[in-house]
Amino acid sequence: MTGSDATVQKVSAPDTVKILIAGGFGVGKTTMVGSVSEIVPLRTEEPLTAAGLGIDDLNGIEEKKATTVALDFGRITISQDLVLYLFGTPGQQRFWFMWNDLAIGALGAVVLVDVRRPESSFAAIDFFERRKIPFVIGVNGFYGEHPYTPEEIRESLALPEDAQVLLCDARERASSRDVLIALIDELIATTTRTGGRPAPTV
Repeated sequence: MTGSDATVQKVSAPDTVKILIAGGFGVGKTTMVGSVSEIVPLRTEEPLTAAGLGIDDLNGIEEKKATTVALDFGRITISQDLVLYLFGTPGQQRFWFMWNDLAIGALGAVVLVDVRRPESSFAAIDFFERRKIPFVIGVNGFYGEHPYTPEEIRESLALPEDAQVLLCDARERASSRDVLIALIDELIATTTRTGGRPAPTV
């Protein structure tokens, strides 16, 4: 063995965690995955067509021209020990059947909320509550506006007092990253409370 070989240190692979980015139609899921991913995100967007008339609710998001029909995928390295794989769910009700498959192996989720249409994210909240998958709420401030406080939003969504509600801008990498870090902190706290396998540390 040469001297240089003796100094080579074994580097362990980082922990990988599957995270879902969920919410209603047009709340900013694709935008969040794209803003924070360190790789070119995989997108399955298709143009909105006349076939969706009367099915897709465009109230408040009339400017929307495309929609996710399967999933969005991205990756972000939080630290040298932790990499997140991000899966954005489709928002329209006719594609919700895919959520069960996407949730397999997911340790947690970000539920994005559009305060102009908070009811559009009720189904996502119910989905994760029923499956006991930890989640945080990311309130996407469209046009950079946040007219309501986290406490007001928590009350309007009938969430428990300990539910994390974070104001964010899905267009901004730093803002999206902060929401993901808050979720990782929630996962660590959850595994500590339940005595499960410790989650990777940030």
